[in-house]
Amino acid sequence: MLKHRLTYGVILIAALIGMIWADEWLAHETGVRAILLLPVAAVIVVLASREIGGIFRAHAIPTPGWFLALAGLLGLATSAATPDDLGTISGVAFAGTSAALVLIASMIYYTRDHTTEGVVAAVASTLLCFVYVGVMGGLLVAIRKEHSGWWLLAVLAITKSCDIGAYFTGTLIGRHKLIPWLSPGKTWEGLVGGMAASAGVAVLATTFVPHAPATQDPYWWEGLILGAVLGAVGQAGDLVASVFKRDAGIKDYSAALPGFGGVMDIIDSPLLVAPVAYWILKII
Repeated sequence: MLKHRLTYGVILIAALIGMIWADEWLAHETGVRAILLLPVAAVIVVLASREIGGIFRAHAIPTPGWFLALAGLLGLATSAATPDDLGTISGVAFAGTSAALVLIASMIYYTRDHTTEGVVAAVASTLLCFVYVGVMGGLLVAIRKEHSGWWLLAVLAITKSCDIGAYFTGTLIGRHKLIPWLSPGKTWEGLVGGMAASAGVAVLATTFVPHAPATQDPYWWEGLILGAVLGAVGQAGDLVASVFKRDAGIKDYSAALPGFGGVMDIIDSPLLVAPVAYWILKII
């Protein structure tokens, strides 16, 4: 597994950096941000939505992958492709209308056989996919639309560095279990070590990552706060995924990426981090 993680990890990191660079170049040439990131995010949402469907089907909830993918894509469009010239009220109405469409379409689709059996669970599952994969994932694209692509890369690096720091710290000195009934391998020492690693990466980000010309340079202590918070939230995202997988009786969402599991096994922590990172970056 370690061999696969190192091999595919390097490939994924290289692909991510290449995509961010290309997106920055296209934004400079066209004046449109996230022109490359948005379609890539759409592909990821489709794959992740289909994996989420496996969790629901493990409980005999009849949610086809293609229908969940449509819900996820609408969620992505809601938070990532909302027109910039919409006012606050119109933006809220846009998001509310999207959620209502998912609800109505789900009710119609899941009652097409003139039966109510399992309809509530299926509709709730589709709405979960709309919010969890689509809306929250779209906020990562929203970060790119308001900041440089390198800040998006920084958010992902801060989040994932907590996993690395937690693993090594927990392996070396971990003694006290964090939540033994849910994730026996996680320890309090690992969490602190992971948050410290995230804080260190965030301080580097506030020092070296370009910011918008009209804004003030973020302070190093703001980087400390940003890193510690995103690291902790990322670990919470990993625990949320553990709840879903344990409830379904599976170890990984899929076997699409050797050594990692599925797409959802990689993006589970960034999904929960996305809304927190969006607002903290807006503040600092």
